[in-house]
Order: sequence, then C-alpha cells, then structure tokens
Amino acid sequence: QVQLVESGGGLVQAGGSLRLSCAVSGSISSINCMAWYRQAPGKERELVAASSRGGTTYYVDSVKGRFTISRDNAENMLFLQMNSLKPEDTAMYYCAASRRPQTIVVVTAWYDYWGQGTQVIVSS
Repeated sequence: QVQLVESGGGLVQAGGSLRLSCAVSGSISSINCMAWYRQAPGKERELVAASSRGGTTYYVDSVKGRFTISRDNAENMLFLQMNSLKPEDTAMYYCAASRRPQTIVVVTAWYDYWGQGTQVIVSS
C-alpha cells in the first residue's frame, strides 16, 4: 500500500502563487508515474500535471508556463509550484500515484492511489 498526504493549499489572490506538496509513504518502489489532479465543484476530475520517475513531465494546456511539477524521489515527495494563479484554478487538488509501467499516465482509472486533497481558492 501507498499513502499520499497533500498540503499547501489555501486562499490566494489572482496572480499569486502557491506550492503544493505531497508526502509519499508505504510501498514506494511500486510507484512509477505521479500526478496532480484537480476537481472544481460540478466538474470532472482533471489531470493537471504528471511526472515520471525519470523526470518526464506532462501538463494540461491551461497550466503550461504557470505550473511546475517536480519530484524528489530521495525524499519521497511530489510538488506542484503554481504561479500566476487564476480564479479558474480554484479546485480541490489531489496527488495521485500509478503502478503502471507507462512513463506518463493520462488515464485517471490507471492511478492506483489517491490523497485526500488540498483546497486551492483563487480570488479575483
């Protein structure tokens, strides 16, 4: 089993920055791709960014140039640096981990472990 615990969410004004963290514990060696998802009220859960064990990254178009995903394999941490935040970035943000062998996993159902989420609210 793998446990994921997110932190770092909060309330920020538009244009501001937040850094989300995800602490990973348990059977870490089984994990390959890790990702950040978000879900706004009334909307489906959306893949925001993903990172392979080797550092390959993926971003949804709406956050390219503003968000940066990073991974510290030694410390078992996943981060999401969010800059130039917009009101439309308001959502619950979730850390996810996959045991699939693919470098980058974009299929939500292929993520095996999920954190409880951390709320991000961007005011206009």
